[in-house]
Amino acid sequence: MRISFIKTLTQLAKKDKNIILMTGDLGFSAFENFQQVCPRQYINAGVAEQNMTGVAAGLATEGKIPWVYSIIPFATMRNFEQIRNDICYQNLNVKIVGIGAGFSYGPYGHTHHGLEDIGIMRTLPNLVILCPGDPFEVVVATKAASKYNGPVYIRLGKAGEPSVYRKKPDFRIGKGIVVQKGTDVTIIATSTLLYRGLEVVRALKGNGMSARLISMHTLKPLDGSLVQRCARETKAIFTLEEHSIIGGLGSAVAEVIAEYGHPILFKRIGVPDRFTKVIGRLEFMHNANNLGINQIVRIILTAVRKL
Repeated sequence: MRISFIKTLTQLAKKDKNIILMTGDLGFSAFENFQQVCPRQYINAGVAEQNMTGVAAGLATEGKIPWVYSIIPFATMRNFEQIRNDICYQNLNVKIVGIGAGFSYGPYGHTHHGLEDIGIMRTLPNLVILCPGDPFEVVVATKAASKYNGPVYIRLGKAGEPSVYRKKPDFRIGKGIVVQKGTDVTIIATSTLLYRGLEVVRALKGNGMSARLISMHTLKPLDGSLVQRCARETKAIFTLEEHSIIGGLGSAVAEVIAEYGHPILFKRIGVPDRFTKVIGRLEFMHNANNLGINQIVRIILTAVRKL
């Protein structure tokens, strides 16, 4: 995802000299080409994310289009006050890019895990939240964010995420994508667990269940009409995210279902509301938090059998 993002932003920056890439002393081995191609459009602000966000707001008031880049906890939490007051309150055209969604930085520990960012950022007025699920979605999400006049938060995995699509998807801000059709249950996935959702759909098919897969790449504004349609057309809805069970995709979908009032089995699948007691690589962390393929399939089958 990271490589797709920087390649796309480099192409956009060559055409628009107002685009400024700002980093909190990160991106080494990824940003070198951008620096060479657009040297006057690159700022390393150092490990000073609060200051970097304030500078980005100032640049935006002068007509520039800053793209602020850091690891998720440092891009969304350390500087939350500046995002709230300097960017969102003034509705400035600043793009915030958080790298390392979920357990992407697994061995680095809790300080680097990105598990609360969606819940935090969803509370901010004027902010669009994009959570692309594969390299193709990253490309179109970056382009869509560039065209959007206002603050945008883009949540990315670290690197190496597999592709879900064979060609560029029909990506529109605020509109989910039906990746796989199905009639029994709906799985709504986002960000780094989109491909895991596809794996689960295939596994469920082996258990005689037809599962629909939705890519909910935009968490704000959420595609409520698509959620309602799935509630009418399938027997159950499951949300799948590499984020705290509180405040993220599951919470957003639950709000829609509750207000819609259509009776349906609904369950959130995400990271439990606790600090994981173990530390390790990505798949190890997934299994430690019931996000492995077999674990998710078992959760869904157990829930559906109670219908």
